[in-house]
Amino acid sequence: MKHFNEANIPQVLLQRLEQIGFLMPTPIQMKVIPHALGGRDILGSAQTGTGKTAAYGIPLVTRLLEHAHGSALVLLPTRELAMQVMRALQQMIGQNRISTALLIGGEDMGRQLRKLRTCPRLIVGTPGRINDHLSRGTLKLKNTKFLVLDEVDRMLGMGFCVQLEAIANYLTAERQTLMFSATVPKDIQKISAKYLNDYIRISLGASHEPVPKVKQSHLKLSGSEKYPRLLDELQNRSGSIIVFVKTKRSADSMKKKLREQGHKVDAFHSDLRQNRRTHVITNFHNQNNCRILVATDLAARGLDIPHVEHIINYDLPQNPEDYIHRIGRTARAGAEGEALDFITPADYIKWSAIQRFLNPDMKQERLSSPKKGSYKSYKKHGKRKFQEYRKRRRKETA
Repeated sequence: MKHFNEANIPQVLLQRLEQIGFLMPTPIQMKVIPHALGGRDILGSAQTGTGKTAAYGIPLVTRLLEHAHGSALVLLPTRELAMQVMRALQQMIGQNRISTALLIGGEDMGRQLRKLRTCPRLIVGTPGRINDHLSRGTLKLKNTKFLVLDEVDRMLGMGFCVQLEAIANYLTAERQTLMFSATVPKDIQKISAKYLNDYIRISLGASHEPVPKVKQSHLKLSGSEKYPRLLDELQNRSGSIIVFVKTKRSADSMKKKLREQGHKVDAFHSDLRQNRRTHVITNFHNQNNCRILVATDLAARGLDIPHVEHIINYDLPQNPEDYIHRIGRTARAGAEGEALDFITPADYIKWSAIQRFLNPDMKQERLSSPKKGSYKSYKKHGKRKFQEYRKRRRKETA
């Protein structure tokens, strides 16, 4: 499939896709859509920012348009992802009369109950709130014929495995299931057997490879040099920027310091109430008095904000896979973007792990040679000496 009109997509949906700017399918859409329209179950993986939502959204909307009965369920790990996917699917639906319901935590339960009384045909939500409605008896899934599990690796990492299994018990076996994950390790393969029947495996690009149009660079500096250098980088860069930090506290602290410097900035992390999180993302998306977003890894996956031009990893992520997702917040849908990493001596182990993840077959860059008092010399003297070394390094880079 090289063009949308080559697939068995309803004319009303083709017109709607053209209206919202979907002119040519991306590679993941070319591979997924024909098989999904043919009724196949799919286990898919693709790089971030490649158009995965439309890859399952177009077959989903087609199914709802062509069948007057039956519903679709889309499960996602976070509230922000669920809201974003709902907006994307509602764009595709347009003026067609397909009722929807967004079921996520932090939202008014009364409003959700009123929505469910209308028997919505498209339900998007997080596992926790979906299970809540199932246990209350306010949500029925016996007519759900189309299921999407998106960001499965993250759902498992957030401890949703038991909740996903509970949801599966309410679903009919006569359904089509599409499952997407950034990586497909053994635990994903194991859980896929519970949801998928005679499925086709579709993989596009290595999961350890960033989107090609992200220009990556890094700076080696001391801990005391990080904040002054950040101010310089923010001053010298134009366009929207996401600055990733390690903790919720540091996100709030950074926001306060940058505002004192006159920057239009806000913070985004999991301690914010849902209405505040929505407000922050909406303002950043609409470029409403917010050019810089200081965020934890809550923003690393799924947020689709096309005008983000720069990612600055002020703190490196704990998990090398999160590095890929962080820098994937720029250079989306074919655009170009830049990612800059701050690397202090305390980050060398993390950086080496990230390099091994990005380039598993390449010789890794050596950031420092072992000297007396270094990591290697302390390591060989045992745990106590190593702990003393780490304690001293934390004081030096505080």
